[in-house]
Amino acid sequence: MPKGVPEVIPDDGLTTRQRRQLPVLAVHTGPGKGKSTAAFGMAMRAWNAGMDVAVFQFVKSAKWKVGEESTMLALGDLYEQTGRGGPVQWHKMGQGWSWIRKNDETQDDHAASARAGWSEIARRIREEQHDFYVLDEFTYPLHWGWIDVDEVVDALRDRPGRQHVVITGRYAPEPLMAAADLVTEMTKVKHPMDAGRKGQKGIEW
Repeated sequence: MPKGVPEVIPDDGLTTRQRRQLPVLAVHTGPGKGKSTAAFGMAMRAWNAGMDVAVFQFVKSAKWKVGEESTMLALGDLYEQTGRGGPVQWHKMGQGWSWIRKNDETQDDHAASARAGWSEIARRIREEQHDFYVLDEFTYPLHWGWIDVDEVVDALRDRPGRQHVVITGRYAPEPLMAAADLVTEMTKVKHPMDAGRKGQKGIEW
């Protein structure tokens, strides 16, 4: 598909411009490295286009720091200072969900926290609060049964306006992939950890 030209033009009654402006639901899944990295790259493009970007990280602790977080928040600061790009929010599961507070989390609390995170995201989608959402590692609470897949698919299919959503993580459920406009499966061919090398700063985080 060179230069982004589609191979097939559907007979859907839409003009080329209308079809081009449709919101995108993307899923990055599979066992290979790079799912989140690709999603954050898309988020940077969205920021550059002036979109309101919100990142919600599931599974990862609120204490973990990743390079993309610092970068995206710096871009959010740049927007506040200069008006360039767009606003940025970054939320992580557990105590990173600013709308809930918990001192100690058991395994049961993790599931409840994931559900609370999704409930907040669904509300924001209904109210069209952001233009571009990254739901990082969101496939895991779906795979583990913490969040109802059909409920998520319905909410994403019915989302109003032009809100783009990118979901990352292994084991993406089939109904989610069927509903998505873009599905990419990362397949590991080779990884430094195969040779006993630990992850390093600037490469893994």
